[in-house]
Amino acid sequence: MDTSDPKIVFDENGVCDHCNNFLNHTLPRWDTGEEGVRKLETLVAKIKKDGEKRDFDCIIGMSGGVDSSYLLYLAVKKYGLRPLVFHVDAGWNSQIAVNNIEKLVDGLNLDLFTEVIDWAEMRDLQLSFFKSGVSHIDSPQDNAFFATMYKFANKYDVKYILTGGNISTECVRNPVDWMYYQSDARQIRDIHRQFGNKPLKKYPLTSILWHKIYLPYIKGIQVVRPLDFVKYIKKDAIQTLQNEFGWKPYPQKHFESRFTRFYESFWLPERFNYDVRKVQFSSLILTHQMTRSEALEELKSPPYDKKEIKKEIEFVANKLEITTQELLSYLEIEKKSYEDYKSQAWIYKIGAFVLKLLGKEVGGKR
Repeated sequence: MDTSDPKIVFDENGVCDHCNNFLNHTLPRWDTGEEGVRKLETLVAKIKKDGEKRDFDCIIGMSGGVDSSYLLYLAVKKYGLRPLVFHVDAGWNSQIAVNNIEKLVDGLNLDLFTEVIDWAEMRDLQLSFFKSGVSHIDSPQDNAFFATMYKFANKYDVKYILTGGNISTECVRNPVDWMYYQSDARQIRDIHRQFGNKPLKKYPLTSILWHKIYLPYIKGIQVVRPLDFVKYIKKDAIQTLQNEFGWKPYPQKHFESRFTRFYESFWLPERFNYDVRKVQFSSLILTHQMTRSEALEELKSPPYDKKEIKKEIEFVANKLEITTQELLSYLEIEKKSYEDYKSQAWIYKIGAFVLKLLGKEVGGKR
């Protein structure tokens, strides 16, 4: 990590706060040994017991990426859980992701629930984010995923949501200035109100108060991250998925979405000088899955394929029903921050502070 994170802080030894936070706060409370496995087995037993009389004992959202794919494999194959598997189609699925999801679902003999987001509203909202000038233009897609996940849990009264979020590959988080909280419905509505043209009647919205207070404390719905209890090594997980299901890997984390691939590999570096590989590689370095020299060597190459990027730009423009000239014009407009629009940032800050005090927030700085 470097000063492209505007809030980064280095100590007297030149070590940044991302690393210090991991070494001093996350690592001491992260147990993937016998104690971690025991805790996970206890949790699995509780999930099974609570779900005995239900059609499903938990919910797992599938993007087709390595984290959610390996989580599904682990939950069903090793622990015998009966998940409701759902996928959110926001219009940007890559063919590899579609194939990977089918291979996992068929290979594990599961049913898949797919929620298709209204494309006209999705398109209008994504264009609103381009026009707003902010860096977090992937928020409409991310919010749709999380809002649908909480909606499914509430609808089917399933008490456990299992996610592929994990410390092993995500202990360094994207700075909030790069990627603001995707579940801030107030910010989404404000940006859409200023730049959108179509009312959001079908687009799913969540709220931090709903999913952080109402669902867990009133409805008793818990979000669980099983990969934090086991030795989760990314390359080993990929190998297992390839051997068991013929699963295909992606060039980079989150590239199961065509829009995220365009956004993270081209848009963020070109417009804001934010290279998410620095975050992803930093996590892998800290958890001993990559060396710093290997990361620095990879960073010498651009994050996108220069031979293919023209096609990617054309694909995104055509999908959004605008010209490539209009799409590229948004690279030049005034840069804005999440702070330039209405938000609930203060709630997130208070919530993070309280969760850390209670020992419920183990992950790194945001």
